[in-house]
Amino acid sequence: MSAREWLVLARLPGLGVGRLAALAALSPDWPAGWLAVLPETPARALRLWLDHPGRSPLTTRVEADLAWSEAVPHRHLLHAGHPRWPALLSQIADPPPILWASGDLDALAPPRLAMVGSRRPTREGLGNATGFARELAERGWCVVSGMALGVDGAAQQAALEAGGASIAVLGSGIDVVYPPRHQALHRRLQERGGLLLSEHPPGTRARAGFFPRRNRIVTGLSLGVLVVEAAARSGSLISARLAAEQNREVFALPGSIHNPQARGCLQLIREGAVLVRQVDDILAELTQWAGAGMAAMAPSGTAEAVERDDDDDPLLAWLSDTPTPVDALVALAGCGVGDCQRRLLGLELEGRIAQAAGGWVRLPPDRRA
Repeated sequence: MSAREWLVLARLPGLGVGRLAALAALSPDWPAGWLAVLPETPARALRLWLDHPGRSPLTTRVEADLAWSEAVPHRHLLHAGHPRWPALLSQIADPPPILWASGDLDALAPPRLAMVGSRRPTREGLGNATGFARELAERGWCVVSGMALGVDGAAQQAALEAGGASIAVLGSGIDVVYPPRHQALHRRLQERGGLLLSEHPPGTRARAGFFPRRNRIVTGLSLGVLVVEAAARSGSLISARLAAEQNREVFALPGSIHNPQARGCLQLIREGAVLVRQVDDILAELTQWAGAGMAAMAPSGTAEAVERDDDDDPLLAWLSDTPTPVDALVALAGCGVGDCQRRLLGLELEGRIAQAAGGWVRLPPDRRA
């Protein structure tokens, strides 16, 4: 489906993101299949747009959205089926139907790690945020966060200054600078190596309720999340919970038991988050996942060393007992996201593979259903 069609679906009345995602998972044909599965109110609105676009209020809004994306070269509308759509997002329960994007889409190419933390970090916390982000960027990782004050913004700024990539997911329209103090960072993120993303149309003002929803995209884009510093009731813990629900790895920096800003991280570690002392602790958990995606860029002879069974789906050759995310499988197998997901579902139903934290694993014969 095209951007125009996804914009129409996103603008339909009485249809939330979760319900839209559930219907999209049915892969209905456009438009008859959608008309058949939509509830009455959004179905009526869609039919009006299809039959009498001049009378539909959707027309003006959708055409304005398309005009926004076409006005400047670095503006984009990302959606499932777009060649640069991040496949990891399709794994979460409620992916956004449309992402407004501004900046360098190449920021989506490297393996991605979310970094979150306190808006009022200690000096040590701020130093850890910049140090970890800088080294991650230097080692080829993209830092994803929400451009908030404190840890988030410091990590993103450090990644960009190191010549790396960073993605900010906003809790407002993509053209709204929030918080206002990050106007320079907002501008820098639209330049080389940086990218702004939002599920909200341009002009949408920031609201308190948008930020927890924004966090599911921050973590959904990423292979894992690093909580740098967080109080016992920090909003960063929401990101950690979402990451765990999305089968992403959760990392946390430890701190003094006497530091209130370390209590959230200590609680996460107690609950099973990976204790991080240095960047290598993160890469030890994630490099195999990200490395699978990098293998697709190796010389052509390298891939031929993978043993294949002609009777099996070729996807099986890229799976092992180490979880491999959909992003990596798409790159390795050279297939589309939708095709890859359908084949994975079929293999799962056959009891040959299973989902695990961070991706898909191949089951040994003695564990198959």
